[in-house]
Amino acid sequence: MATMVLGSLAISAGADQAHAAGQCAPRADLIKALGEKFHENEAGRGLINSSVVLEVFVSQQGSWTVVASDTTGRSCVLSAGEGWDSTMMKVALPGA
Repeated sequence: MATMVLGSLAISAGADQAHAAGQCAPRADLIKALGEKFHENEAGRGLINSSVVLEVFVSQQGSWTVVASDTTGRSCVLSAGEGWDSTMMKVALPGA
């Protein structure tokens, strides 16, 4: 399964990256692939519930990936895309 995820993530950023949605792998493998293939690093996280964390990974080039990770160490790509702009989030936050 991890090989499928890594293979699908390795294709290219952008539209092909979005096709990886729904793919799951051990968290360490998935995070490594996001860093190596897309230069994405964690930009934020939040709890979905007591068993699942939602994480957003972003590159300086603007690609992004949303990942859900559970307490067993399994992570799944929920969505991916391009055009991430962190400055817009700061402006939208109260008191920013």
